[in-house]
Amino acid sequence: MIQPLNDTRNVIARAEKALTAGAITINQFVSLIEQAGIDLNKVAPEIDKASAVYARQFYNKRHLKDRYDYIVVGSGSSGAVVARRLAEDPDKQVLLLEAGGADDLPQILDPSVWYTNVGSTQDWNYATDPSPVVNGRSVLLTMGKAVGGGSSINASYWVQGKPSDFNFWAKQANDSRWGWDHVLGIYQRIEDYQGPFDPAFRGKGGLVWIEQPQNPNPLAEAIVRGAATQGIPSFNDNNGIMNHRPQGASLVNVRIKDGVRRNIPADYLYPILDQPNITLLTGAEVLRLTFSGKRATGVTLIWRNQPQTIYSDREVILSSGALNTPKLLQLSGIGEAASLQALGIDVVENLPGVGQHLQDHPVVAGCVWEHYENIPPRNNICEATFFAKSAPELEEADLQPFLAEIPYATEENARLAPLPQYGWSLGPGLNRTKSTGSVTLRSSDPRAAPRIDIPFLKHPDDLNALIRGVEICRAIGNSLPLKPFAKREVLPGPLKGKELEAFVRNGTITYRHEAGTARMGRDALSVVDAELNVYGVEGLRVADASIMPRITNGNPMAPCVIIGERLGEILNPVKQTK
Repeated sequence: MIQPLNDTRNVIARAEKALTAGAITINQFVSLIEQAGIDLNKVAPEIDKASAVYARQFYNKRHLKDRYDYIVVGSGSSGAVVARRLAEDPDKQVLLLEAGGADDLPQILDPSVWYTNVGSTQDWNYATDPSPVVNGRSVLLTMGKAVGGGSSINASYWVQGKPSDFNFWAKQANDSRWGWDHVLGIYQRIEDYQGPFDPAFRGKGGLVWIEQPQNPNPLAEAIVRGAATQGIPSFNDNNGIMNHRPQGASLVNVRIKDGVRRNIPADYLYPILDQPNITLLTGAEVLRLTFSGKRATGVTLIWRNQPQTIYSDREVILSSGALNTPKLLQLSGIGEAASLQALGIDVVENLPGVGQHLQDHPVVAGCVWEHYENIPPRNNICEATFFAKSAPELEEADLQPFLAEIPYATEENARLAPLPQYGWSLGPGLNRTKSTGSVTLRSSDPRAAPRIDIPFLKHPDDLNALIRGVEICRAIGNSLPLKPFAKREVLPGPLKGKELEAFVRNGTITYRHEAGTARMGRDALSVVDAELNVYGVEGLRVADASIMPRITNGNPMAPCVIIGERLGEILNPVKQTK
């Protein structure tokens, strides 16, 4: 029997007081409510928001169903958005699966130590096979393994992407809704930008908090002035009008609020997790999809060390990232038929493009300067960036170096000179690569890491562009505006020819921006159509960076949100909210 309202409030108040004081666990909190005969669905508005979220999710996990309308695999920058947009319809039951754990860890919440997550338990720790293009090294391709995916461990940059990126996507998909004019409208709807506001390019009042670095390091502002000495104009917003110029330098837009990282779930997911129709399951590692003929029917997963199958009555949506999405597709029988058969995997659909066309943004670590004094890093430690051309004939920038307010270099390059105690770095990054790689299975074991063929430096133009990037960074780092911050250049110094080439090969790592392995398009190697349906099967879509026909010119978190929003428009064509 449901308790009278006054008694209900008293029970909730006492339970919340005990929970806040640490006298009871969330498990006991829910049990007290249930023992009192209180219907959690009806009293959730009476409960403090945070307690309601924890109580709701604990309750939903306790009463985990074997069927949902939609299953979303991956809670990152696309998956969290898709889950939010689906759950806005109260008639849809949504299950969101995340292989990693919670995102309330200090190393996630503190944006100034984001790099400490690389190689940690918050990282899938995938790596490329050793490759001669990086002098026999294996390069770590970091992917977030926590609620929020990459948005929980990245440098918090918000970069919209160039209009040319989305217009290229629209052409490949033959759908203008992927083009810049439509995408800009989405940005204007979802953004809550706190910086210098231009309504022609930015949004305010939406879900997504974006700000300029607060009290930025003077070194970051000097980098912007230094870029101007190399003909790279300065802007007060790395999006906005700068997005429409061939080159530009600025402080970066960051996803930080009150000094705390805002991953994508913070804005999209947590505000609705007290609803009864959405369940977030962490520690849920999906092993493969289930099929009935050509229709996806659900997923097989490991949760709490137990294998189980959960079914979807409508659709399964893969948002596992550009490394795990093609891995799951192949494990489930979708990929190049002969390769799957060789591993003993039954073929559901022969799609040879699955796992191909892997793209990434390589960056050289590192061009390092010694500082005169110890000025602790601020905000995300990477408060300035610039877009530059590696060759004057290019229509738009292909390079995106960034400032790191710490000295960093690969082990190989650090052998050339000891890194200083106090220092900073410029990372020459390449956004327009001509090389591609691949993600394929090593075995049919779902828990085995995939084989990853390195996606950069195989084309000589990539190497030449990064060499030019090093030269531009050296010129800026040694320019007059940086003199107060540069006691001396530590690396690379005036290397030329083969020595400079070796420095680039030994120093090339990745921005960790993997994309393109289930690309959208209409040719024989395309994997999804304009509405993100996987070709040849039913009830299965992909929504993450793997669908990018071409990786965006800039950090891909914001474009991944756009991918999630586009699928939200497709699945909920009428209701679109800020």
